[in-house]
Amino acid sequence: MVKAAILGATGYAGAELVRLLSGHGDVELVYPASHSYAGKKFSDIYPGMRGVADMVLREDDIEKAAEEADVIFLALPAGLASAMVTGDILRKAVVIDIGADYRLHDRAVYEKWYKTEHHSPELLAYAVYGLPEIHRDRIPGSRLIANPGCYTTCSILTLYPLLKNRLVETSGIIIDAKSGTSGSGRGEKLGSLFCEVNESIKPYGLVSHRHTPEIEQELSEAAGEDIALQFTPHLVPMNRGILATCYARLRSGVTESDVRDAYSMYASEPFIRLIDTPPETRFVKGTNTVDISFRIDGRTGNIIAMGAIDNLVKGAAGQAVQNMNIVFGLEETEGLAAGAGMPF
Repeated sequence: MVKAAILGATGYAGAELVRLLSGHGDVELVYPASHSYAGKKFSDIYPGMRGVADMVLREDDIEKAAEEADVIFLALPAGLASAMVTGDILRKAVVIDIGADYRLHDRAVYEKWYKTEHHSPELLAYAVYGLPEIHRDRIPGSRLIANPGCYTTCSILTLYPLLKNRLVETSGIIIDAKSGTSGSGRGEKLGSLFCEVNESIKPYGLVSHRHTPEIEQELSEAAGEDIALQFTPHLVPMNRGILATCYARLRSGVTESDVRDAYSMYASEPFIRLIDTPPETRFVKGTNTVDISFRIDGRTGNIIAMGAIDNLVKGAAGQAVQNMNIVFGLEETEGLAAGAGMPF
């Protein structure tokens, strides 16, 4: 059995991890922790987990967690993980950071976009960007995995085959993305209150959203050149889900058959479904699945590529479990095989 710790277990991503690991046949959750609720039962915070996860929450102490666990999941705000993780911790346990501290390769880029200091820049070179569909070969044996962001997972996987195969121009790419309110976390925020969100939709983080450099980093690597793109997120009145609608100009002579051939790189991926209809968030809710589709507009010469995920599963906790499964040589789909529930 793999022994697991979760620091930040009562945030939405951390709680989703507790739910997924509770049904994982090869994992024992030995160190669930929450600074805000230490000493209380997890099921007192999330009553829906009564009888499933009644363990008492402990303090967010990475040193103690490393002594007891084989893998430590960090579901913490930006800036905290980089102050906790050390070489000594990594020698004792695998660390999967669900936050942003190790996603960006460049410390200066991280500090510019996140407005906080990075406390362990020497570890950036050792961190693996944990998007299995693209970097699966780098994950086994890794001791520090940077779990991708939710918007980034959806956007990168949707656009990656087009850029990897040089089917679209690298300038003028636009990503128009929508997210449910759980993406902003469980903390009390005026903009996340029901009366502020219900019956409305709004763009936010215009030209400044922190996931922008992460998307650009990975798509630049795919294209073999630096890419600057337009990313605009929107908040919609639903609990879960991300829909990314991406626009790019096809290179001259590219056909629909070329595009289908490019997306065939995902044909054997257990968590990617290539579909003919536009994706909907309800059909991936509660799953680790990405639904991807595209349309070519012959009139404008553009391609519209669309992706949908559950931001808390494939966009956070589910992807972290997928990374853990790969690191420890488990079946990659273990604990993640469920489809979306009915009704949606």
